[in-house]
Amino acid sequence: MSLTGLPPDTDADIARVSESLAMITPRWNVRILLALSGPPLRYSEIADKLSWLRDSQLHPKLRSLCDAGLMQRTEHDPRHVTYGHTDRTTTLLPTLPLIVTWAEQHLEQPEGPLPAIEQIEDSLTLLTRRHAAAILWTLKIRGESSGLALARTVMPGNEWTNIYPPLRQLVADGLVDTDGTGQPYRLSTAGEGLGPVFGALSAWSAGQPFATAARHPVWGPDHAARPSRTWLSHQARTPAPSTRPAPAPQKQPAHCPTWQSTDLFSHAAPARPMPALPIGGIRR
Repeated sequence: MSLTGLPPDTDADIARVSESLAMITPRWNVRILLALSGPPLRYSEIADKLSWLRDSQLHPKLRSLCDAGLMQRTEHDPRHVTYGHTDRTTTLLPTLPLIVTWAEQHLEQPEGPLPAIEQIEDSLTLLTRRHAAAILWTLKIRGESSGLALARTVMPGNEWTNIYPPLRQLVADGLVDTDGTGQPYRLSTAGEGLGPVFGALSAWSAGQPFATAARHPVWGPDHAARPSRTWLSHQARTPAPSTRPAPAPQKQPAHCPTWQSTDLFSHAAPARPMPALPIGGIRR
């Protein structure tokens, strides 16, 4: 069943990417996957790496990641069970440095360095908002569009005014620009900058080689950047665990990431202080 009014191939592409984001975005999922970036581990070894998670939180997470095909549970004998990456997870890891690079360029930055894992989690939360992928895809294809035209494409068969809550959120997040109420909507600089991220997620979700990301039919070609704000709003940050990952590694070119996933867990980093903001102010 079609999710949007876009061509079938594009609609299927959006559905695959949205499903992929929904698998990896839930709280702690990326941290668990990164904790397993090496030889398979026993449950107790994983728990030691993620000491802030209680058993009642870790067990369901491991089960859901196994069900999603992102982790493999191997029972060597009744008393020896290990968890490790699947091939699907191994091919996912190169997309993470692209997300970090995009976040460093377009998210508001704190005074001190922000750990790469938090850059990833913040970015994924923005991209998994309801209808976000379909709206961003449509604006990338059309350039500019009215709210009515977007509604007919993104949510055909629904009341067209339902498009405005997700649109207002994307404008607040800085991914979409408009000149005012009743004016056309278009991608912001930050929205345009998602090309490498969406291209990589599209290739991964379709089971294609990572190198095909640069040839994505919608997000592959380069386009002139449009003026935009350089910040993005964000929902309130979840409480930070007591042990923090290392600061983000230096940026690598989007076409050739060499970042190591273990960098995110190399040593502890101090918690980032949250500055006081006026009511209704910008929140990352």
